[in-house]
Amino acid sequence: MSIHSEHPFATPAADRDPARRLRGRLPAPVTVWTAGAGGDRAGLTVSATTVAEGEPALLFGLIGPDTDLWERLEESGSAVVNVLTWRHRVVADVFAGLHPSPGGMFRTGEWADGGAGPVLRDASAYATVRLRGAREAGWSLLVETEIVSVELPDLADGADESALLYLRGRYRHPAPAGGSGASR
Repeated sequence: MSIHSEHPFATPAADRDPARRLRGRLPAPVTVWTAGAGGDRAGLTVSATTVAEGEPALLFGLIGPDTDLWERLEESGSAVVNVLTWRHRVVADVFAGLHPSPGGMFRTGEWADGGAGPVLRDASAYATVRLRGAREAGWSLLVETEIVSVELPDLADGADESALLYLRGRYRHPAPAGGSGASR
């Protein structure tokens, strides 16, 4: 038996999708979108998220059309977009379906009812959004929402409010000026 430095099931470099490789080189904020309430709630890690300023301000995300989140968002017409920080790496993995969470996704992290969906109590920020529409975009839906409200909670002194980033298949911690970011 030998140990290899590469993943044994990785797609060979020559066969990898160039668009996916390009996307992997663009740092993306890690968020968890949530919708629904009680036992009828859903959440999903979404790193393809962007905000367009204006009147009204808009928030866009790429979401799988077959996800529980899309079903809840389409039914309710509203959601909460929770902005994650470095300390939320396990939460991100749970809502991406990469890490177990006995008892359900919402057992990882501390969640409160946000009206439009669950709110992660120690998120660095969260927005309540209203669905405006969606259209097919590649294998996903480009979901357009209107920002209804934004909350920027005061975090404990010394708490790092930097958004968790995803780059080249790893979570990254934004580096202080002149430094290099940590990765997982």
